[in-house]
Amino acid sequence: METTERQNSKNMRILIVVLWVFYSLNFMYADTLSSLEPGVLQMHMTGFTADGTVKITEGFLLGTAVMFEIPFLMIVLSWVLKYRANRLVNMIAASVFILAQMGSLFLGAPSPAYLFYSVVEISGLLLIIWNAWKWRNPEN
Repeated sequence: METTERQNSKNMRILIVVLWVFYSLNFMYADTLSSLEPGVLQMHMTGFTADGTVKITEGFLLGTAVMFEIPFLMIVLSWVLKYRANRLVNMIAASVFILAQMGSLFLGAPSPAYLFYSVVEISGLLLIIWNAWKWRNPEN
């Protein structure tokens, strides 16, 4: 019986890692695809974000890099953290990214492709939260 519980816990860990990979690939491709939208090249050339209110500075780029790095880090942390920390960190990180993704929908007018990717990304993050929530401690 104990072996089955440990195997189920390992399977849950693998599932959460795979969901973070899924999320990461989707948000990377969404950002890559959005660079092909009309007006984006000009936006980059002006040095401001799409709505013209935020200047693209080294600090802005560093903040963006940190936001991009967290899901990649979650792939590793989901594999190496112990049960309790793993569940907590996954639920917090996925919740933060859901809020960030939902907030991004209010910056300018999102394209249909961006809306599609947002639904896919938020769905993946909700699956991470759901699976972390229902994950049971194999030691009990």
